[in-house]
Amino acid sequence: MDLTDEQWEILEPLIPEPPRRADGRGRPWRDAREVLNGIIWVLRTGAPWHDLPDRYPPYQTCHRRFQRWVEEGALSGILEVLTEDLEERGALDLSECFIDGTFVVTKKGEHRWERPSRAKVQS
Repeated sequence: MDLTDEQWEILEPLIPEPPRRADGRGRPWRDAREVLNGIIWVLRTGAPWHDLPDRYPPYQTCHRRFQRWVEEGALSGILEVLTEDLEERGALDLSECFIDGTFVVTKKGEHRWERPSRAKVQS
């Protein structure tokens, strides 16, 4: 499910302008809406970047823009606005949520955490 026109109207101002080369050379930037749709697809499905369907820009482009927007803080704002929109439309149900975590073994009497070695786990 790609962004609706109404969602894009709200999100477009949150997306920073791409930097331009002083000499005006280089390839034109891919459309931010197409790239954001690709990023959202990866985030929603949990699929690897290289599995991005052909209807989106190349996965390298989407991944680089994802990294840029995370560093600039733009993605956080985008996801916050999308979450609010989905909640208002009743399309988001937070009554049941799951948090993934890492399993860490501790030994009785030990004051430090350690990852289990592969040999200990298999025995």
